[in-house]
Amino acid sequence: MAKLAQLKFNDLAPDLEVLTAAGESIRLSTLWSERVLILFFVRHFGCPQCKEMLDVLLQAKMDMDRAGLEMAAVTQGTPEQALAFCQQRLPGVRCLADPERKVYRAYGLDKGSLWQVLLSPGIWAANRRAARKGYKPEIPPPGQSTRQMSGVFIIGTDGRIRLPYYYSDISDHPPAELLLEGFLGMSWEHPFNTPIHEEKPSE
Repeated sequence: MAKLAQLKFNDLAPDLEVLTAAGESIRLSTLWSERVLILFFVRHFGCPQCKEMLDVLLQAKMDMDRAGLEMAAVTQGTPEQALAFCQQRLPGVRCLADPERKVYRAYGLDKGSLWQVLLSPGIWAANRRAARKGYKPEIPPPGQSTRQMSGVFIIGTDGRIRLPYYYSDISDHPPAELLLEGFLGMSWEHPFNTPIHEEKPSE
């Protein structure tokens, strides 16, 4: 099976219909129409690294709100499963239900190899660190793939990808500082259609 194509910087973000945790259908573009969106994808509900990352994002939520950033989480769950999971793990954050994984595929998030989801030494080290913090692996609900990879995408109000972050393995997470401050402290509101640095005039 061919690998899914990954999104690149400045690509138009796929705009699909998706279910909210309340079971309502919305278009993704409604989430980035007024504020820059941090769209992150949860692997499955039993993933310890995911729970650790979600806690990091939740701790940064107040700073993200002050920075004018919107947050939304895409899950493999049904609306009912997403509601229960997010009430526990992401209170106050919009959660979306994508049990058929159409949004995952549209954003280039494929099933990982055995190395990416199990065999990488980084995963075992991350599992040990997560366990010391109380994050333990659990069996996911039926229908959720344990091989599903994750990712984080920052989408501007123009609907273009500011940052596509694909995990190299399931222990890979973007630092909260990158999500908050962007590259070199530049606001994510910047459309990036001009050079980040002005060229110095030649002597």
